[in-house]
Amino acid sequence: MGNANVSNVTIRPEEADFFAKLARDWWNPKGPMASLHQVNPVRLAFVRDAIDAHWPDAARAARPLAGKAALDIGCGAGLVCEPLARLGADVTGVDAAAENIAAASQHAQGVGLDIRYMAGEVGSLDIGTFDLVTCLEVIEHVADKPAFLRDLAARLAPGGLLVMSTPNRTVASRVLLVGAAEAVGYVPRGTHRWHDFVTPEELEALLRDAGLTVTARRGIAWRPGKRLHLSEDMSLNYILSARRA
Repeated sequence: MGNANVSNVTIRPEEADFFAKLARDWWNPKGPMASLHQVNPVRLAFVRDAIDAHWPDAARAARPLAGKAALDIGCGAGLVCEPLARLGADVTGVDAAAENIAAASQHAQGVGLDIRYMAGEVGSLDIGTFDLVTCLEVIEHVADKPAFLRDLAARLAPGGLLVMSTPNRTVASRVLLVGAAEAVGYVPRGTHRWHDFVTPEELEALLRDAGLTVTARRGIAWRPGKRLHLSEDMSLNYILSARRA
């Protein structure tokens, strides 16, 4: 769980333990992490758009991240790392729960992908810098958000691209993402603490303080018939890209 010097930056131990208990079922699309499997294509569509906008020369390439290094922070069992590897990146995944790293490594090996996975806190690992850093559905589990974002910014290479997603702190998210979603089993009970959610304006200010500027922002919304999709509606969840200011 990192060393004592970075304890104020870390994912809360009880939250890492919570997700560690789900590790063995992470890749089951009908298991307790089903919601992640449903949102993952929507998030990855934004990631691909952000890559194409940031590196226009690679926009038409099947492997636009070839020759680039990517880091996924809070990687879980690798649902984002594996698509990034298929886009050509040299991928590193970091997670606070060793059980998730074990599950991620086993799955990558099973599908023939060479991905470096490491257990620990990003601020305490000597892993260098990366062209692309992704941090999806993580910031809401972090105790010291400014310190975490400084560590995240320090992992971004000059000219690099950051993509983050997180739930918004709204009445709608409290009712639907926390109350209803847990009540019907859409997400495991205890997944979310609404008071730890960050609004887009708050996150943009925190990123600015860390030396980063937001370049694009979209909502991840849901409606019957269209299901989860990218939208201008950010009341439940949103995803953004950023670069060095």
